[in-house]
Amino acid sequence: MAEISAKLVKGLREKTGAGMMDCKKALKETDGDINKAVDWLRQKGIASAGKLEGKVATEGLVESYIHTGGRIGVLVEVNCQTDFVARNEAFKELVKNVAMQIAACPQVEYVSVDDIPTEFVESEKSIEMGREDLSNKPENIREKIVKGRIEKRLKELTLMDQPYIRDQNKTLEEFVRETSAQLGEKVQVRRFIRFVLGEGIEKQESNFVEEVAAQTGNK
Repeated sequence: MAEISAKLVKGLREKTGAGMMDCKKALKETDGDINKAVDWLRQKGIASAGKLEGKVATEGLVESYIHTGGRIGVLVEVNCQTDFVARNEAFKELVKNVAMQIAACPQVEYVSVDDIPTEFVESEKSIEMGREDLSNKPENIREKIVKGRIEKRLKELTLMDQPYIRDQNKTLEEFVRETSAQLGEKVQVRRFIRFVLGEGIEKQESNFVEEVAAQTGNK
């Protein structure tokens, strides 16, 4: 196997915008061939996505999805950089799949962890720090356990961290990144809203016998 030098890794990183560890792994997988390493990164959805992070995505689509039976509905906005890509079938398919993902994840409230308000995070941390099962543990151990619990909790609430419905071996974020690399443009899920039939309405329960008695004057 060819020696993977720091200079080679740096060159691949500058060429693709991928992370250092990803570049190193790509070079190892391709025996130090930088051109093959570029292809390897692109196949993994890493190369283009890295270079596109700083780009602005203002085009795209707003997609609606109504689940069978009409009890769940979703609206989602997914952005790309050009109208040309917005009309691409691969992009349209991605947006449709994202909408279906939202419908399938009732616990999800945010697109990514960065969207979660700091106050919520601090509140969750305070609750976890006060758990009885941690009361007898040293402060540093409690902090470590709570950090793990909070990270898990936040990921449960975020769309991009969910296992992709069509391939449970990857997250939705990985699927979006792969499509972004395929299209050669930055693709970003911006916002969504999920409707559940009857949600937030207090159902008024009535006693049929009492209603009849009241109407007839009987008790």
